[in-house]
Amino acid sequence: MHIRYLSLTNFRNYARLELALPRSALLLHGANAQGKTNILEAIYLLSSGTSPLTSSDREMIKWETEKDGLTYARVWAEVVRSQQVQEIEVILEKKPLTNGSERLQKTLRVDRVRKRRSEFTGRLNVVLFMPQDMDLIAGPPAQRRHYLDETLCQVDGVYADALDSYGEALRQRNAALRYIREQSGDITQLVPFEEVIAYNGARIVEGRYALLNALSEIADRIHRQLTGASDWLRLDYQPSLAPVSPAGSDAQLILGPTLTHGPHGEKDLKAQEDSFQRALEACRSEDIARGTTSIGPHRDELRIVSGNPVQGTHEVDLGTYGSRGQQRTAVLALKLAELEWLRIKTGDTPVLLLDEVLAELDASRRHDLISRVSSVEQAVLTATDLDMFSQTFRDQARLCEVQAGIVRTG
Repeated sequence: MHIRYLSLTNFRNYARLELALPRSALLLHGANAQGKTNILEAIYLLSSGTSPLTSSDREMIKWETEKDGLTYARVWAEVVRSQQVQEIEVILEKKPLTNGSERLQKTLRVDRVRKRRSEFTGRLNVVLFMPQDMDLIAGPPAQRRHYLDETLCQVDGVYADALDSYGEALRQRNAALRYIREQSGDITQLVPFEEVIAYNGARIVEGRYALLNALSEIADRIHRQLTGASDWLRLDYQPSLAPVSPAGSDAQLILGPTLTHGPHGEKDLKAQEDSFQRALEACRSEDIARGTTSIGPHRDELRIVSGNPVQGTHEVDLGTYGSRGQQRTAVLALKLAELEWLRIKTGDTPVLLLDEVLAELDASRRHDLISRVSSVEQAVLTATDLDMFSQTFRDQARLCEVQAGIVRTG
């Protein structure tokens, strides 16, 4: 899988960009704040329909367009996958409403046909590694949940639909909770929202478990390679609602360092859904007082655990007790595991996007990461310092200098 051509209009600091990409490594270099990361953000937007940097689509539109009365941005690419070529496109545009106000509309298109997000995702798969990912393990739980959700949405349209439906029902239930608290409203109005939350929430948890079971096994193998076969790695999912045990099994079964548990099949999903709905009912009084929903996948946690049998270290939560070096090694293992998982899941090698991450790694880890670049069909990297890369790598890659929203080859 690779991007053959990328076009940006009014995206971030790019008024217009037309860029042919090589079927190999593209190294974007230049000073900070010139637009290197914006190109990676645009590519990621085409893969998931969302930005990895902001929840506000408006921020991606070149700000001068507002002054000119044309709030509009377009990201378009020609993607080659399994010998087939597709056009994928995201358009952001301010649209007038009948009440005189305006709203920002996001339009997703494949081969010029409008698509829902669940139909749009999966056309382009990417693995994005940014400096802020170094805080994935020790950062807030929302960052880890977002990582799981965005990874799954790249390949699973059903999951993307469930996530969108869950989020909308959650917002509606929270609004209803506050209304009941302030206006003494009817508590039964929570029922339809809770049904949607429970149905989709069970499927979100199932998807996350399935992803973590696969990632944990791959990441453990890569982590052992990175640490000289000394440290194992495990990804632990900690739901806010205890999982219902699948028939004939324990709720949690740990085999060595690999986590293997979660719902299995429609029967277990229905049991999880019913359990979730009962828990929502039981939490109503507390949730009304707080004005927010206290349980569900939006409150779940992922922890990364490691150990070293040789040194007698049984189990360490790296987010709490890991050193900075241990955390960075674990993040690198996780990202490389994501790359391999996507390749296995889709049958295609995803596009690898590396944004200034070499500066965050020691020399050994830099070598480990760069060695993976040659294993993918296409990689796009950014750097302020070309000396981070060997002369051999620079000779093999296409170099482009980025300055003030202009990309020049050479």
